[in-house]
Amino acid sequence: MKFIVAALVLTSTLAFSQQLTIERANGLASLPLKCMQQEYPNKLSQMLIDSTEVQNPKALHPAFYGCFDWHSSVHGHWSLVYLLKHFPNLANREEIISKLTINLSKENIDSEVAYLSKNHEKSFERTYGWAWLLKLQQELDTYNEPFAQQLAQNLRPLSSLIAERYVEFLPKLNYPLRVGTHTNTAFGMSFAWDYALDTKNQSLQNSIRTNAMRLFKNDADCPFTWEPSGTDFLSPCLEEIGIMERVMPAKEFMNWLRDFAPALFNKKYTWEPGKVSDRSDGHLVHLDGLNFSRAWNFYKLARQYPIQLGHLKAIADKHLNYSLPAIVDGNYEGEHWLATFALHAFEEKK
Repeated sequence: MKFIVAALVLTSTLAFSQQLTIERANGLASLPLKCMQQEYPNKLSQMLIDSTEVQNPKALHPAFYGCFDWHSSVHGHWSLVYLLKHFPNLANREEIISKLTINLSKENIDSEVAYLSKNHEKSFERTYGWAWLLKLQQELDTYNEPFAQQLAQNLRPLSSLIAERYVEFLPKLNYPLRVGTHTNTAFGMSFAWDYALDTKNQSLQNSIRTNAMRLFKNDADCPFTWEPSGTDFLSPCLEEIGIMERVMPAKEFMNWLRDFAPALFNKKYTWEPGKVSDRSDGHLVHLDGLNFSRAWNFYKLARQYPIQLGHLKAIADKHLNYSLPAIVDGNYEGEHWLATFALHAFEEKK
């Protein structure tokens, strides 16, 4: 009963505020903190060569076994690092640091590297989990606390391996994956691009820019009316805009965008949030993630191009406000990952 009352109070607060306050930061941190060392339920994505590979999740992935699956665990770690960095007085700070230090030990990361180095696991978490891992590395690299710098050093062999995987894989991709789920090519490139800029990884920058232009430059009239599909948590049209905004010069990008998404320039443009019918369904609840991902893309566009696209902020606010209450509804199907999506929307809202 106490949990229900608390959830209702927080839900009411979320409906009227869209600021990343210390109170909200504590709420967002509580979700990945709760599950980062929770082994079950767990959804493995594993290729079995023989019976020796049948192991429990923690043995297979000692760093990233919690929060239901590998990628959710990775971006849950990112959420906690981001919140610690921006809110030094975060509640449970010492517990968070302790759990991060345990999970991201050198030995655990070495085990993750060994797993991803298997010939039959080269496509493991490609490219969704890869992207979040590089975002976690970027967050640690730019956090000037001794514990964070040590964890950044521990994680670097894994992020370096994934960066190499991008450079190896992207030229082989003849056609992009324009889907609203994990394998979306544009989303998989975006965080990798941000990481490549911060780390001055020129080969990764060149690979992402070259292949994004090859795959997306000639696209036009993206069918916004086709979105969303029933279990999307990413917008195919907006994620493509997201990567092209990163890799193209501003003037060239705006010309491309007018061909790709002319409706966005209409000051009266509107887009309804994706409606979720059952948040206890692990696939249907994806649409809350879609709303957060639409929001982060619209916030970025409105901030970067306030004169032409500033009106998109109101649409972002509407999407954010629709799905914020879902992260405290008590359903693990959404709780294990939605806090991260909400947090990244706040990151772009600034």
